[in-house]
Amino acid sequence: MAKAGTTSGVDSVRVIIVDDQELFRRGLTMLLAAEPDIEVVGEAGDGQAGVALAESAAPDVVLLDVRMPRLSGIEACQAIKELVPSAKLIMLTVSDEEADLYEAVKSGASGYLLKDSSIEQVAQAVRVVADGQSLISPSMAVKLIDEFKALSRPDPQGSGALRITDRELQVLRLVATGMNNRDIAAELFISENTVKNHVRNILEKLQLHSRMEAVMYAVREKLLDLP
Repeated sequence: MAKAGTTSGVDSVRVIIVDDQELFRRGLTMLLAAEPDIEVVGEAGDGQAGVALAESAAPDVVLLDVRMPRLSGIEACQAIKELVPSAKLIMLTVSDEEADLYEAVKSGASGYLLKDSSIEQVAQAVRVVADGQSLISPSMAVKLIDEFKALSRPDPQGSGALRITDRELQVLRLVATGMNNRDIAAELFISENTVKNHVRNILEKLQLHSRMEAVMYAVREKLLDLP
């Protein structure tokens, strides 16, 4: 059953929390509600209720557990992306399984955090994902790339890779390490807006839908020189 939370803020990020552990869910709601730029607009205790809540509340960001009754977090993620395409999804879970991470990415999740993350990390993830970026726990970044390496196969055509400029390739390599736009900008001594433009160009050129898919493509095309 969904329950609305409260905070105030003119330009706040509207968030719903979907988790079957009531104590964790309520605690996270209270902590995020204390952030001046985040508004918790509802919570749900299972995947099916979470989908219904997302459709009615149209949040900016949805925090989802992976394993829940009635509908798993992965299934709920897919349903929410279809019903509310503008919503960004973050999986917040105890699962550090590579398969769960990969399925979350394929289902449209923009973030993947472990439940041992601090409230500051969760709040920052909400802001970053709402801004159109992706974020995963550092401990999962290597697993993500390993999973892409294991599941990807070389493409004998390989023509798309030639359309990526040297600078775009630099940006793509840094995206693959889990860096956000601000960190990439600092690393390459360019503006954050320039990084955003490069990422957008990469996705458009390769006809991809997310930063995660771009990493998958780069691994398949052997563009990243990963160990």
